[in-house]
Amino acid sequence: MKHNEIPPGSLTLLILRTLARHGTLHGYEIAESILQASDNVLEVEEGSLYPALQKMLVNNWVKAEWGVTKGNRRARYYQLTAAGRKQLAAESSNFERVYSAIARVLQTA
Repeated sequence: MKHNEIPPGSLTLLILRTLARHGTLHGYEIAESILQASDNVLEVEEGSLYPALQKMLVNNWVKAEWGVTKGNRRARYYQLTAAGRKQLAAESSNFERVYSAIARVLQTA
């Protein structure tokens, strides 16, 4: 199945929602969760994922701790903060507003 580009501006929303749903995950788990939840359509590339996570750390939307994976590898585990939950609500609301507007345009075309 073909992987598609994640629409601009929605990666943050996808990451925050994934962490809200699953709790604490490391980067690879976040990417895999998004891929699986999207029926193998949305593939998050490392080059996009880690800069997005770094931005979220700077904005205090997530916190991170070093840990060890099931495969005995060192990894940084990310968890949503209270500020991240607020941001998730704001991003979700904005996405729904834009999605609804696009749907209205497509229906009238």
